[in-house]
Amino acid sequence: MPEGDTVWKTARLLESALLGDVLTGSDFRVPQLATTDLSGWTVAGSASRGKHLLLRLTRDDRAMTLHSHLRMDGTWRVFATGERWGGRPAHLIRVVLRTGRSVAVGYHLHEVALLPTAQEAALLAHLGPDLLGSDWDSAEAARRIAARPEAPIGEALLDQRNLAGIGNVYKAEVLFLRGLWPWTPVSAVPDLEGTVRLAQELVASNRDRWTRTTTGSLRRGQTSYVYGRRAQPCLRCGAAIRKSSVEQREERVTYWCPRCQPEPA
Repeated sequence: MPEGDTVWKTARLLESALLGDVLTGSDFRVPQLATTDLSGWTVAGSASRGKHLLLRLTRDDRAMTLHSHLRMDGTWRVFATGERWGGRPAHLIRVVLRTGRSVAVGYHLHEVALLPTAQEAALLAHLGPDLLGSDWDSAEAARRIAARPEAPIGEALLDQRNLAGIGNVYKAEVLFLRGLWPWTPVSAVPDLEGTVRLAQELVASNRDRWTRTTTGSLRRGQTSYVYGRRAQPCLRCGAAIRKSSVEQREERVTYWCPRCQPEPA
């Protein structure tokens, strides 16, 4: 599931494959960009902001940014020119970018847009401090969360306006490690800044590897404490891990240990 660490690594992947190269062709399989041709544009940079990907392009005195969002199922794959594409069904392809040495293929991308680079700041202005960005500020993230004291802490951590880069996995794991019931009101959380600092530490610790772990183990089935472990024994106390039946949407699913994260009395 793409979260801030995955998006950060994806930006580095595109950077290593495309940076400095001139695009020899492009194929957009989204209605709003179907006729767009980026041939002749040079890849000037690749960056992430929370869960947003920004591929920066230049030509003559113009600067444009190709923006995409991975949400729950998007991904970019890179292939050598002439290499057979694999790993995802062809009908999920949304963007293809070609250079003399590489082909970058975007599968199931969301919010694909091409905009002047100068407009990036306006596009992303709603986001809170980026967990992996130079603007990271734990005090500011905690301040934003505290502005809605009635909100459940799980919901507050997912709100990208508070802090950018957390998804379901890190939400569940942070709350487990802090011993917080996911629906605890923000006002009842004893150390908001400590909670967001832990989130940043976990995300940062995984940004240089594709196999994500919050437990410290890279062994299959042991990389998370609660996420994806419904009905399995808690690694700490042995109680059966629960999965939310309250939040019906999959993008808001919650896992927790009823013993290590008890509902407040």
